Amino acid sequence: VGSSPGDAELTPCQEQPAAEDAAFISIQAFPALLDLPQDLEVSKVSCGSRHTAIVTRGGELYTWGWGKYGQLGHRDSASSDHPRRVEYLAAEGLRAEEVVCGPWTTYVCVLE
Repeated sequence: VGSSPGDAELTPCQEQPAAEDAAFISIQAFPALLDLPQDLEVSKVSCGSRHTAIVTRGGELYTWGWGKYGQLGHRDSASSDHPRRVEYLAAEGLRAEEVVCGPWTTYVCVLE
């Protein structure tokens, strides 16, 4: 079958990691068990397109996944396969109440 000049061929596009994204991040399309410190009790969870966030009963926020746009809240664009506490909230005396992850963003409702 021939194609006309207006036909476009669709090919898969894969994002290539930039030099600063040297860490490999495992992105899984299925549920996986996660090791959290035993004393943490999770009260909220939200998943973005490539990152995840949880709020603990104590009001701490933990994030992990792809962080290229700073959506993990760690004041950098590093990615992580392991949950990391968002230290900024604790340093400012803020307690996370809700979290909603968007495609490249994370929204957090906090109490002082």
